[in-house]
Amino acid sequence: MAKKGEHSGDGIRQAASDSVRQGESVRERVRDLTLGALTSRRFDREAIRDVVRAITEGASLGAESSGAGTRQSLAEALRGMDQALAKSVQAGQEAIRQLIGTGRGVSERELQQALAGLQKIEEDFVATVGQVAESASERVRPDLREALGQATRAGTETSRQVAATMTELTRTFAGASVGFTLAGIEVASEFGARFAQIAGGVLAGMADALDKPPAEMRAEAKKSS
Repeated sequence: MAKKGEHSGDGIRQAASDSVRQGESVRERVRDLTLGALTSRRFDREAIRDVVRAITEGASLGAESSGAGTRQSLAEALRGMDQALAKSVQAGQEAIRQLIGTGRGVSERELQQALAGLQKIEEDFVATVGQVAESASERVRPDLREALGQATRAGTETSRQVAATMTELTRTFAGASVGFTLAGIEVASEFGARFAQIAGGVLAGMADALDKPPAEMRAEAKKSS
């Protein structure tokens, strides 16, 4: 198996670079690449940031070596990542639903931590792309900054999904007969593992259900296996 981190290395970066450089179906290709990378690793904040960073760096490299339409290609790449990250929030939402449904002494603190983690997905997306933009070449930096600015001004799909998730789960908590109990560190750790496992499985199912499955993107990721 590939070691942790290898999927955020040259294979993923190169695939993102190729997608932007070719300039065709950039959004779909980057969306599929992002989903493929996310489903190959544990569902957690660090992994999601690593994927966003690698893909943004690859997109920047591809834009630098492409011709006209750099800003549009970068904007499409960000939209593709945004769509995949919105799916991640949906997967986390479903994982929380399932965990509540088991009735296995889930604590209020654990659920709050899970919700906070979903909120951080959008924040980390914007922050990570911004960091990559600052270190990008002089040719690409203005276009990447502008593409990010456009995305945040319009409101990302991920942020909208986070808002919908928070609204739904807040209502669920208010009306659910869930017995909240204080949880120790061991229980919290177990919850985190269960949450990551369920969310990862849901996200993989979403990726497989797309009209254009990320088969070629997964093959790219397997090169480092």
